[in-house]
Amino acid sequence: MKIFDLTAHEVRDKLRNRELSSVELTEESYKRIDAVESKVDSFITFTKKEAFLQAKAFDERMKKGELLGDLAGIPMALKDNMCTDGILTTCASKILGNFTPPYDATVTQKLKNAGAVIVGKTNMDEFAMGSSTENSAYKTTKNPWDTDRVPGGSSGGSAASVASGEVFYSLGSDTGGSIRQPAAFTGLVGLKPTYGRVSRYGLVAFASSLDQIGPLGKDVEDCALVMNTISGHDRKDSTSIDRPVPDFALGMKNGVKGMRIGIPKEFFGEGIDEEVKTMVLEAARLYESMGAVCEEISLPSAKHALSVYYILATSECSSNLARFDGARYGYRAKNYEGFKDMFIKTRSQGFGEEVKRRIMLGTYSLSSGYYDAYYNRGLKVRTLIKQEFEKAFETYDFILTPTTPTTAFKIGEKSDDPLEMYMSDICTVPVNIAGVPAISLPCGFKDGLPVGMQLIGKFFDEATLIRAAYSFEKASVICRQRASIMGGGVNEL
Repeated sequence: MKIFDLTAHEVRDKLRNRELSSVELTEESYKRIDAVESKVDSFITFTKKEAFLQAKAFDERMKKGELLGDLAGIPMALKDNMCTDGILTTCASKILGNFTPPYDATVTQKLKNAGAVIVGKTNMDEFAMGSSTENSAYKTTKNPWDTDRVPGGSSGGSAASVASGEVFYSLGSDTGGSIRQPAAFTGLVGLKPTYGRVSRYGLVAFASSLDQIGPLGKDVEDCALVMNTISGHDRKDSTSIDRPVPDFALGMKNGVKGMRIGIPKEFFGEGIDEEVKTMVLEAARLYESMGAVCEEISLPSAKHALSVYYILATSECSSNLARFDGARYGYRAKNYEGFKDMFIKTRSQGFGEEVKRRIMLGTYSLSSGYYDAYYNRGLKVRTLIKQEFEKAFETYDFILTPTTPTTAFKIGEKSDDPLEMYMSDICTVPVNIAGVPAISLPCGFKDGLPVGMQLIGKFFDEATLIRAAYSFEKASVICRQRASIMGGGVNEL
C-alpha cells in the first residue's frame, strides 16, 4: 500500500512507531502534489517553507520523547477562506487576490497548536458560492475519480486534495452542503458540525447564520480526530457555544443496536437518481441487520428549504460582501473618477458572475417593500423547518438521506443553468437551515463514481453520527476504495 493511500490515523501510528518522520511524510506529500496537481488543480497557494518548519519541529519534539496529539506531524490543507497569518487568503476571488491576513483563524491556530503540517490553501468556489468549484477566479478543480467531472463545491479543492492523496485530511466550510456534497462526489467522509460547535473566527463570511467549518477525511475516524482538535468555545466568536466537547473517537465503536433511524420520504422524491435511492435504502437495511430500527417519516417543510436558503443566504452575503469596495483592503480598480465610480468599477471587476448574482438577489430581498414578502417570510419558514427536525429527534437518533441527488456531473454541464446547479444541494441545505449536524460517507458506486449518504443528527450530538457512520463503514468495504486520477475507476486496497 502506498503512503498516500493511508488515512491520517494510519500515518499517525507510523509516526509514533518511528517508521516515518514528519519531514519524510511531508516530502511524500509534496511528491504526490508534483505528480497529480496539474491534473486535479486542488490548490491556490502552497506553504512549503512553513510546512517543513512545522515538520522539523514535530521530529525534534519526537526525539525528546514528547507525547504528541493525533494530528501532529501530518500534512493537511485548509480551504482558502480561513485566515492564515502572513499567508494569502483569497477566497478564490480577484477582489481578495492580494489579501494577506495579519492573524490566524481560530481553527488555524488550533491546528498549529496541535502540530499539524499545513501544506497549502485549497481552491474553492469564489466566497464559497457554488456547487462545483467552477466559480473560482483562478482555476477549475477536477474530480480525482474522473477528471472530466467536478469535485463538488464549494470545498472542492479541499476534497480533491484528500481524494487524490496530496494530503491526509483537510478543512472545508459548509453553508448549504459545501463539505458534504464534495465529500459525496469524491468518495470521502465529510462532517458539518452543529452551528456554534466550531469557531468561525477568521473564516471569511458568506452567510453568517449558516456557515460552519468541518473536516474532510478518508474515513470516519479521521473526521472524529479532527473534530476533537477544532471544536470548542471561542470568546472571539459570539456565535460559539460554551458547552463540553466529548472525545468523538471514544464511543464510535459501540455499534447501532437499538438505535432508531428516520427515513424522510421527501428526500427520496422527484429528482433523486433511482440508483442513488436504492443504495441509500440498502444502507438502511444494513443498519437493520446490525440491530437498528428504520422507519419512514415525513418532514413536509423540507421542500421549502432550498427557496428559504437562497433568500437568507443571499441576503446575508449581500451584507457581508459590502465591505469589499476597494476603499479598505483588497483589489481596487485602476481607472475611476470619484469614490462612487471607484466602488462600482472595483466591485464590477473584482467579483465573479455568481457572486454578483447572489449579491443582487440578496439586495432585492432586503430592499424596502420586499423585506416582509421575502426575507421575513423566509425566517418564519426556517423556524418551521427547525421545529420539524426537533420533533423528529424526539423519536429518532438520526435521520438517513442521500447526500446528493446524483453522482458528480461533468465540468460545464450545469454552468449555464444556475437553478439546476442549486438543486445539487437540495438534500444538504435543510441541515444548515435547521443548524443541526450531519455527516456524509460513501455508500456505493454508480458507473465508477462514488455515491454518498447523509446522516443528520440532533443538536450537538455529533458523537452519535460518528458512531453510526463508523458502524456502517466497518460493515462495508466502500471506504477502503481510492480514486484513480487517471480517468476514473476503483482501486480496491
